[in-house]
Amino acid sequence: MLIYTGLALAFLFFVVVSFLNKAVFGVEPKASKFESLTNFQQGSFQNQSATPMMTEDGSYWKIIKEMLNKPKDINPTGVLPVIKTDLKSIPLNTDSIIWFGHSSYLLIIDGKRVLVDPVFYKASPVSFFGKAYKMSYKYTPADFPEIDLLIITHDHYDHLDYRAVRELKPKVKTVITSKGVDEHLKFWGYKAEQTIALNWDDIAVVDCFELICLPARHFSGRKFKRGQSLWSSFVLNTKTQKIYIGGDSGYDTHFKQIGEKHGPFDLAILECGQYGKYWPLIHMLPEEALQASKDLKATKLLPVHWGKFSLSNHSWTEPVERLLDANSDEAQNIITPQIGEVLPLDTESTTTKWWRT
Repeated sequence: MLIYTGLALAFLFFVVVSFLNKAVFGVEPKASKFESLTNFQQGSFQNQSATPMMTEDGSYWKIIKEMLNKPKDINPTGVLPVIKTDLKSIPLNTDSIIWFGHSSYLLIIDGKRVLVDPVFYKASPVSFFGKAYKMSYKYTPADFPEIDLLIITHDHYDHLDYRAVRELKPKVKTVITSKGVDEHLKFWGYKAEQTIALNWDDIAVVDCFELICLPARHFSGRKFKRGQSLWSSFVLNTKTQKIYIGGDSGYDTHFKQIGEKHGPFDLAILECGQYGKYWPLIHMLPEEALQASKDLKATKLLPVHWGKFSLSNHSWTEPVERLLDANSDEAQNIITPQIGEVLPLDTESTTTKWWRT
């Protein structure tokens, strides 16, 4: 009996170790590389403000119980209408943005293509969680032309899709990302000279673009250990546009500080979904996203981090509806393009409440 038990435990150990060694998990950078950085303390990167991952009354068991009692409208009831755009034929002389759901979007600015946080397959390393909604058309890396600049804000699965970045690799000229995230990319075949990893307040110049890496209030990690790579927001300065790329972030004073130092912005792209009552500091509520856009002095706000995956326990349309309700006076110009829609950046554009149809 003891022999069989031992064999069963050994087999289970082998299965777990084999799974955790799959390429999708990437690699953990050596902490010694970051020990000189002021935002890397006690073996991990730190937020500017104290940021517990969970409230005092929260627990993983309570979160699991919530997930087991999902609202009926947590996912769309039918197939989402997606505009099928030929990305390879979009003229490079028109500044525009195309949103692909969640936090993935393509910017065409000053004759260059900038792709941010491309996730086209799954938002997790397992098959039973993080599946995308059913859509009338699903964009994949095969749809894309050459990418001048790929921006990865942090290494969570809903922002860094192993399969997608692998398939995009032959098309990507340069990658800008946060410290430590480049280790995943190099492990997956990207060249060291192709990737630029920045710390907060670092500046990189790529072609005609200036990119400033700035703080966010979040965390990182693809296995169990958090904070081994950095999470960031970015300012994208071009000849014609100043855009704030928010990544993932809870609300904090950094938005106002960034607005005062780097604003005003032509466009702020901010998360407004996948929040929860037990983790209020690492994701913004929709009302906080509205305030953040005002803090940033943004002319237009594009709400993202919704519309493709259900990673929390709210209705799939709640984030955007709450955001619009909070902006009932229409003091902020909020744009809500349909997935796949080509939205010009240099002209006033009218978007629809497409999710209601």
